[in-house]
Amino acid sequence: MSIYTKTGDTGDTSLFDGTRVSKTHPRVAAYGDVDEVQACLGVVRAAGLPKDLDDICLALQRDLFALGARLADPSHKIATRVEKIVIDEQSIARLEGWIDRLDTEIAPLRHFILSDGTAAGASLHFARTVCRRAERSVLALGAGAVEPVAIVYLNRLSDLLFTMARAANHRAGVAETPW
Repeated sequence: MSIYTKTGDTGDTSLFDGTRVSKTHPRVAAYGDVDEVQACLGVVRAAGLPKDLDDICLALQRDLFALGARLADPSHKIATRVEKIVIDEQSIARLEGWIDRLDTEIAPLRHFILSDGTAAGASLHFARTVCRRAERSVLALGAGAVEPVAIVYLNRLSDLLFTMARAANHRAGVAETPW
């Protein structure tokens, strides 16, 4: 299979159900933003993380790939037959469990902090901001365009990425910079 198909040379692309849409279509923008979060986590992993945080990032990358697939599937044809495309309440509970566990390591926040620290910590902060953009893009699709769990997942994911950034910096002994 060739990496180039030439089918997008005129500025459109196919959704999973075969529908052709402009590459500027809001749905394409939404799954592109989700893919960008996934790629940001690759940068985070390349920056070096403790094993447990790296394992979380890898799991999140897989979740985000699944979420992107769901967004590219407005007819919901793939989601019912591909196990690894599942984003559900258990996915959100897993995010919350990671947040709760990491929260026990870090001091309670008493002020706003700047997005800095170690390479991994700063990259996690950056991934959080990209995640917030992805959330806005998905919300812009309108009610009923995606399952509500997708929006909850992205909202909780940004909380996790913030907590992970703080934990990565704390573990490295790098102080947070107050605003």
